[in-house]
Amino acid sequence: MIKSSRSVQYSSSPLLASKTPIWRSQLIVGFIAAGFLGLVARAAYVQVIDNAFFKRQGTVRFVRNLELPANRGRILDRNGHILASSVPVPSIWASPEDIERDPVKLKSLSKLLDMSPAELEKKLKDEDKNFVWIKRQVDESVAKQIEALNIKGVYARKEYKRIYPEGEAVAHVVGFTNVENLGQEGVELTFNKDLGGKSGSRRVIKDRLGRVVEDVGEMVPPLDGRDLQLSIDSKVQYFAYEKIKETVIANKAAAGSVVVLDVQTGEILALTNYPSYAPGKRGSLSGAQLRNRALTDTFEPGSTMKPLVIGLALEKGIVKPETMIQTAPGRLQMGSATITDSHPHGMLSVNEVIQKSSNVGTVKIAMQMQPQDMWEIFTQMGLGQKPQVPFPGAVSGKVRAYKTWRPIEQATMSYGYGLSTSLFQLAQAYSVFAHDGELLPVSLIKLQQPAAGARVLSSKNAAAVLNMLHMVAGPGGTAVKAQTMGYSVGGKTGTAHKVEGKGYAGKKYRGFFVGIAPIENPRIVVAVMVDEPTNGLYFGGDVAAPVFSQTVQQTLRLMGVQPDMAVKPQVFTQVEKESF
Repeated sequence: MIKSSRSVQYSSSPLLASKTPIWRSQLIVGFIAAGFLGLVARAAYVQVIDNAFFKRQGTVRFVRNLELPANRGRILDRNGHILASSVPVPSIWASPEDIERDPVKLKSLSKLLDMSPAELEKKLKDEDKNFVWIKRQVDESVAKQIEALNIKGVYARKEYKRIYPEGEAVAHVVGFTNVENLGQEGVELTFNKDLGGKSGSRRVIKDRLGRVVEDVGEMVPPLDGRDLQLSIDSKVQYFAYEKIKETVIANKAAAGSVVVLDVQTGEILALTNYPSYAPGKRGSLSGAQLRNRALTDTFEPGSTMKPLVIGLALEKGIVKPETMIQTAPGRLQMGSATITDSHPHGMLSVNEVIQKSSNVGTVKIAMQMQPQDMWEIFTQMGLGQKPQVPFPGAVSGKVRAYKTWRPIEQATMSYGYGLSTSLFQLAQAYSVFAHDGELLPVSLIKLQQPAAGARVLSSKNAAAVLNMLHMVAGPGGTAVKAQTMGYSVGGKTGTAHKVEGKGYAGKKYRGFFVGIAPIENPRIVVAVMVDEPTNGLYFGGDVAAPVFSQTVQQTLRLMGVQPDMAVKPQVFTQVEKESF
């Protein structure tokens, strides 16, 4: 039998039996109350009285402003075909402080992103960061494979990527954007503000893993950029690009350019250069590829200046189309300089001076005029003036002040030496002959209503020069190869030595041709330049005129212009070479 333990008599304990002073209990309760009141006071201070600091700290740690990117506006051609548009694509980012550093998974990630493990580690090395881009604008398939790896701390975010369906054919017109969707070249740069729109924002609270917990305040929606419709016809642009590319390659040239203007409206239908580049693939671009040569490169325009001088002489009443000029013996002495023709012509009418491209005949007419008069018509036609087109880098060329001209300089300027111009400026100048003597403002944007032109020549004299240009492409002219199947054409060849440094560069030439079609009712001006052809031919009538012919035929057909002459062009065995 187990005996129960003896019961404890608490009252017999001297410690428990002694009485505790009341003040001790009160002191303890007081301390507890004071602590509680301190906590209440501190909470009140933090939550009510001076909460700004703690709110800031909370905001810094957990509140984020998320940018809601605006959709960049499209760039369209005159017929509504897309030249540039934006598509949503995933971009990969990470939170280094939270990332799962599994060597196998990270190696797979670097392989998917086409970077070395060392490159990936460099991006993720700062473990104090909670955001870093790993790679932007990746393919959707790549993003899905990365998601399947299920790496903690690696995420995808939607961005917009620019695509260019027409590729290198329109690259120098459209330009391109950078990874931030900001314009860097061409129309993308010039109209960046209109195309870019305005980003929106969303204020949110995120947890430490970067997940959105809740929205704070109202969301500001993005304002998408507006679409931009150009005057460019993508079909004309593509055709002109292909033809100048073929010509540059066939003639082993350094480069080439084509400009097509609608002379009834002043709209630019095509502006293309070769070499070019693919706007969406810019990994190894060179300056030569980026240059919009038709606008940025200047050169001495050679014989293409002669119609401008003859037009002025007609306007001043100095000559008439049928006035005879003695050009024998094919050379003209001016001081210590000798001006020559390619071969002697004897007596030529003013019409034939242009048809045969006689330097001697042109100089004899030019020297009957004042330098100021020549300078004025050059500038009225846009030479020496910066083109009013929205392109970065468009140059003004050079026409020196007439007060500084010496007689020999006035003479050489009459046939295109001693001044400089761009191919685009030449095309605009020739639109005067095609538009009844008026210079129309040019436009890269599709127009609803053409702007008014400025009178440069009378209608009668503009028509007279137009007839001379028609003769250049006819029997005995220097540009038989400019003839176009089904359409009457006219124009002027030009061949000029290249200037390098302070002098001319040996046997380096530029060949060009500027022409108009159809002659009876002009619709377009086409200017073609081939830079440094080295495969035997270098005259403008040989290398540039054929590109003009093909471009005119295709452009007028696309514009719905009916043929105005026999389908088959005339063929001549004897072709004049221009003097230069």
